[in-house]
Amino acid sequence: MITLTERAARKISDLKSEIAGESKLLRLLVESGGCSGMEYGMSFDNIKENDVELESAGVRFIIDSESLAHMKGSEVDFDDGLQGKGFEIRNPNAESTCGCGRSFN
Repeated sequence: MITLTERAARKISDLKSEIAGESKLLRLLVESGGCSGMEYGMSFDNIKENDVELESAGVRFIIDSESLAHMKGSEVDFDDGLQGKGFEIRNPNAESTCGCGRSFN
């Protein structure tokens, strides 16, 4: 399972209504790249055949099964304070992470 904090859920809902519309869901993904070998990604997309649909904090989102294997147990947060990093993923499966917070190994 992947969980969203209340702050992340609010921001995702705001972004969805601003730019994505009702038919698209947030997509979480992991792909090769970044400083540490794997990189997180987020976008709004339509559900595809091999996607898993999840819900947390009242927000429905999608992830492909391969990305889910890398992110199982993760928490997505959003920080908009003075040091505002934007979305932050806390992944218990990551052996190491990059300072940018977007890539992991």
